[in-house]
Amino acid sequence: MTAIICLDDDNGMMFNHRRQSQDREVRARVMERAAGQKLWMNAYSYKQFTDCSSEGIIADEGFLEKAGEDDYCFIEDRNIIPYLDRIERIILYKWNRKYPADFYFTVELEGWKQNGRKDFTGYSHEMITEEVYTRL
Repeated sequence: MTAIICLDDDNGMMFNHRRQSQDREVRARVMERAAGQKLWMNAYSYKQFTDCSSEGIIADEGFLEKAGEDDYCFIEDRNIIPYLDRIERIILYKWNRKYPADFYFTVELEGWKQNGRKDFTGYSHEMITEEVYTRL
């Protein structure tokens, strides 16, 4: 599966059980990447995708257990370490800012190869960086 995660400069993902930020350009890129595949997420994350076509989106609290090999998972509030053996690709969207955080992305990317990096202008962020990693 492919894990998609948004991070701040300190690898923060959430603060006080809320996402740090969101951006419609990131959502559009996520939808483009997952086009034709299943895009799994939980109900909390699904709330920010209501303005997108729901084709292919599956909201389920057990999404990381249920996602298949070629599926995508948009992850905001889960530790992916228990699922790393099933993840073949990680896509990170970096806000290029520091936000308050109390929940972090803790995966060491040793053993992963960066296959792409692209900066783009977001809707609410001057610059967002997309990084793509694949398992070695």
